[in-house]
Amino acid sequence: MVEIIFNFSDSPPISAHLPGKKYCLGNCFINGFNTVPVRLELPKQQKFFGVRIQPLAVKKIFGVASGEFTNIVVDLTLVDSGANSLWHQLAEQPDFDNRVSVFSNWIQKKFPVWQPQDEMVNQFLSGVDQHDLSVKDLAYSLCYSPRHLSRKMFEATGMNTEEILLYKKYLHAVHLIHHTDLSLTNIAYQSNFSDQSHFIRSFKNYSQMTPGEYKKTKGFVKGHVFENVR
Repeated sequence: MVEIIFNFSDSPPISAHLPGKKYCLGNCFINGFNTVPVRLELPKQQKFFGVRIQPLAVKKIFGVASGEFTNIVVDLTLVDSGANSLWHQLAEQPDFDNRVSVFSNWIQKKFPVWQPQDEMVNQFLSGVDQHDLSVKDLAYSLCYSPRHLSRKMFEATGMNTEEILLYKKYLHAVHLIHHTDLSLTNIAYQSNFSDQSHFIRSFKNYSQMTPGEYKKTKGFVKGHVFENVR
């Protein structure tokens, strides 16, 4: 998923670190697929309102393909001139439900009419399964040629089809670590890695941790490791 975050915290700008990059997060920002770890320096108190958007909806809503936001954080006001006004409307609301209502009204004016094929792609990208398909089989199931599907995937995620299938194997493994008591060997098998070394190498490439290290330090939110939790 692609996330939009509205920050209502009374604190200095939050720092986000990606390998070789540092961002100061503004009042509202957008972040796409992350294939590298993101380290946040959070204040003692935070007040966020977040919205998750299906990848193919991003281009229809903002005119920019979601693949453009892979492994970066972008000030939403640079993407949509109305984002600052939306932030103020949300900030004025007394509670979460009112913010949901305000955002829903805003997004409905921009919301795309889905084509069945686009919906199928979104379901594939947001699901925790279908990690075991070949490129050819995935293209057939989504009614694309392999070449056209690769272009579609790159536009939506910043990764080609082979890369997104490997990424989904990693995400499936993270899901199993959180929701099952399976051994890491069985998790590697069920996530369709070719062998244990391939599993460890791929997992570390995405998280900079081995599966065992992640399992020992994982937080209560899937894909998150918390340090100095207050």
